This record gives sequence, C-alpha cells and structure tokens, in this order.
Amino acid sequence: MENNQQSGYFNATVNTLFIYLLSMKNLANPFLQFFLLWVSIYGFAQNNNNVAKAIDGLFASYNENTPGVAVTAVKNGTIVFKKAYGQATLEYDVPITSQTIFHAASVSKQFTAFAIYLLEKDGQISFDDDVRAYFPELPDYGKTIKIKHLLSHTSGLRDQWALLTLAGWSLEDVITTEQILDLAYNQKELNFEPGTAFGYCNTSYTLLAKLVEKISGQSFAEFTKQQIFEPLQMDHTQFYDDHQKVVKNRAYSYEFKNGGYSKKELNYSNVGPTSLFTTVEDLAKWANNYDNPVVGDKNLIRKFNRVSTFENGETVVYRQTQKDTLYHAKGQLAWNYKGHKLMSHGGHDAGFRAFLARFPEDDLTIITLSNDEHYDILKKGFEIADTYLNEERPKKENQDLLPKSKSTTAFKNNIKEFMGSYASEELKTTYEVLYENDALVLKHHRLGDLKLTQQGEATFTGSNYFNFQLTFLKEKGKVTGFSISNFGVKNLVFAKIDS
Repeated sequence: MENNQQSGYFNATVNTLFIYLLSMKNLANPFLQFFLLWVSIYGFAQNNNNVAKAIDGLFASYNENTPGVAVTAVKNGTIVFKKAYGQATLEYDVPITSQTIFHAASVSKQFTAFAIYLLEKDGQISFDDDVRAYFPELPDYGKTIKIKHLLSHTSGLRDQWALLTLAGWSLEDVITTEQILDLAYNQKELNFEPGTAFGYCNTSYTLLAKLVEKISGQSFAEFTKQQIFEPLQMDHTQFYDDHQKVVKNRAYSYEFKNGGYSKKELNYSNVGPTSLFTTVEDLAKWANNYDNPVVGDKNLIRKFNRVSTFENGETVVYRQTQKDTLYHAKGQLAWNYKGHKLMSHGGHDAGFRAFLARFPEDDLTIITLSNDEHYDILKKGFEIADTYLNEERPKKENQDLLPKSKSTTAFKNNIKEFMGSYASEELKTTYEVLYENDALVLKHHRLGDLKLTQQGEATFTGSNYFNFQLTFLKEKGKVTGFSISNFGVKNLVFAKIDS
C-alpha cells in the first residue's frame, strides 16, 4: 500500500510539473525537451512493467516442478517481452528459456507452404500443376488434384493421422514419411471432389514437403535451412526429419495424470505438416519477415497472405462461429479478434502446444511455445494480446445451464447381427466386432477395446484418439461391412469376412 501511495504522489507531481512547463509555451526550452523525453521513457517503462506483471500472473502456476511455456511479444519489429516459465525437462530439472527448442506441430505448415511459394516464384512449379505428375503412385481418382489444393486443404485426400489411428497405430509409434505415403498411395477414394470443400489434411503437407525434395534435389530439412532459416538467422530452427537425432536444448512434453506428470512421447520422422523445431526468439524473426521480407519479397508475401479459394472462386472457410468467420490462407488462418485483423495458427502434437498470432494492423505478434498438454493455447495467447491491444477481458456470465437430456431411444433391431470380423485392404488391418456387457465392442490387436454407442438402427459412435462414426452396411438383409468416418476420413469401407 505504501509503495502505491508513493507512486501516486510521484505521478501527481510529474503531472503538475508537466502542466507548468507546457504553460511556459517555449518548446525550444532545453529543460522542457529533456523533461518531455524523460516522461516518455518513464511512461513506456511503467507500461512495460505493468504488462510484465500481468503476463507473469497468467503463468503463476508454472514452477520448477511443472512443464511450462516460453512467451515472446513483438511490437513494431522489436521484441518487447520475452520470458519463460516452468521446466523444459522434468527429469533433469532444466528450466525453459527463450532459447529452448520446442516442437511447433502445425505451426510448421506455413513454413512448408512458404517453401512451395519460393519454388513457384522461381518458376519451378505452377500452383495449377497436377499432383500426380510428381506422385504417379497416387491413384487416379478421376479428378485432378492440384498443388493449390494441397496448400488450401481442399484436395479431398484422407488425413494421415486419421488413417493411421483407424489402421491401429498409436500416435506415439515411430511414424515416418515413407509409411505415411505408402498408406496414402493405397487409398481408393477421396473425401470429396478436389477444390470443392475444405477438409483439414496433414497428408497434403507431407506431399508438399516431398514435392520440395523432388524439385530441389535436397532434403526438405536442408532446403528450408538454406532458403529460409539461414537468411533469417533462425539459428535454433530446423525441420526434424529423424526421430533419433540429438538436439541440444530441446524440451520434452508432459501430461498430468494419475496425480503426477508423465512424458508424452513423440517419435515422428515426418516433416511438412509438423516437426518444426524452433524457439520463440526465432519465430519472432519469422514474423518480422512478413513485414520486412528478407526471404521472398513483398509481392510474394501479399499473395501468401491472401485467403485461399475454391475452384468456383469462393473463399475457403476454416470455421464459422457466432462471432466471426475464420478463413484459410496457406498454413495460416485469417480472421478478426475484437475488431483487430489477425493472422494466426496453433499446433498440438503429443504434449506440445504452439501459438503464433500476428496482428498486422497493430504491428503486434504474440508467440507462445509450451510442453504442457493442458496449456490452453488460445485463451492464454489472447490474454497476452489483450495486454498490448488494451482490450478488456470479457467477464464471465452466470448462466443457468439446463442439464442435457439423455437419449432414451429404443432401437428395435438385434445388434448382435453386427458381430463378426471386418477387414480393410486400404488400411491393411482387421477389426472384430463383439457383443459384451450389453453393447458392441470394436477390437483390434493393437488397441484397447473401443466401446460403440448406438445412435441409430445401424449407426454407432466411438473414440480412438479421434471421435468416429461407424455405420453397418447391408445388402438383401445381410450385413456386408461397415463404413467409418472421423475428422479426416469419410466413409472408408471395411468388408465383412465370412466365417
């Protein structure tokens, strides 16, 4: 309380002296010039101190016994705040710093897209090129998939993580680009006609990274190092294409469960949609390249930031909410936050959480990298942004929420008729459907039992990493198989194996 009073007296004195000096009406007065400069510096320092305290408060729960987060704010091209909270490795008590290297997950995508734009700028590819000209191993789906479709998530290709989990893989398995491509080449159907719909697709960005390799003759990691990271002096950034490679000063990710922290393993040797290893300081250099390009030029940046379009010319919508519409723009999302134009993208693999948000009209960038599975990317990121945008945080409204009524629908069919073995040639795997404890259970030799919840006469839901919907198929009254869909796979058919 005493310090607050002293600060108040000091501010009052400064204001009184300031008014008096202005009344002198002599701006050429050296003393007045010095005083005005001093007040400016003092005010800036006070504001920065207040912002720092506010951000510290957001991360007060992180300490030497928890994972944490690194934070950087960039204003007018200059880092105005950088600080780290928590531990990079709980095993060895290594604290996070602003130079700790994190896995940035889907924030990787804008770098992959930018690499493609560099190739296009040099005339080595066209965005309208048929992808099968570079990847003849892909099936001929009867419709042309273009490079621009890969960039905008409008290719219709099935998502690699969605496919792998349905095929019985764990996301903690060793997963390589070659394995992903082998699975992609074996898919007989698309989710939709290319260029007509949006479907978030990591497979597309694996293909884009592989395309860079085919065109450049270099590994994707080497190409991005030479063409992007070295020119921008992003000295602690790389695409991590070998899960056994040693990287000094890296963080490992964690999840809190059963009363303590456990490691969330990540063994990807897959680059393009993910696997960017970087720091908050290096991402600040990348963000500045959008305003003052060292890599590329202003014309390339302008086209890169442009919202993607469908074949009919309509803009690609990533998601619509009651408050706003989010558009897709090549590894970035274009939208508004409280009236402020925003270009952003987040990322989540294992327990890593990444957030890169640029407010171009405010000359502000907020970057956070975390190794905590429970870190709330958007909430924390925007709370940091609010301190610089001078926006008040919305107050929580007390609402009386009615409990959701449970479905009491009684289905007339005998679900035991769905029991049996089902196989997919596309996924090279088999499931058993059994009846246990008055419910159907989906079993796989590499997975735990997946309980199916009935939603219709032949429709069920379940979850395996991702929520899925399963519909049993019949012909002439006989069960012939089932089709299964999740966020990245639509209507993949398993055939019933006759016993």
